[in-house]
Amino acid sequence: QVQLVESGGGLVQAGGSLRLSCAASGRIFSINSMDWYRQAPGKQRELVAHITTGGSTSYADSVKGRFTISRDNAKNTGYLQMSSLKPEDTAVYYCNAVVLAGYPPYESDYWGQGTQVTVSS
Repeated sequence: QVQLVESGGGLVQAGGSLRLSCAASGRIFSINSMDWYRQAPGKQRELVAHITTGGSTSYADSVKGRFTISRDNAKNTGYLQMSSLKPEDTAVYYCNAVVLAGYPPYESDYWGQGTQVTVSS
């Protein structure tokens, strides 16, 4: 069984920064792609940032230039550095990863429980 645990959310003023972490645990052989999603009240969950096994990244237009996704493969941990935060970034942020785990190994998609980010104006 694989668990993803997000941390680092909180309340911040507009213009501020936060760093989210997503720690994966379990009998993990490798983490393939890792994504950050967010869901604001009354809105659909949206993809914010994506990072491949090799470290290639992509971002939603709304966060380009402000957010940076990264990963530490040795620690099975992903990060989302968020800067120049705006009130419209307020949402629950979720980590999603495709993980090769278990014995025999098999690939599955996992989600974290989410962490709240609130940006005040």
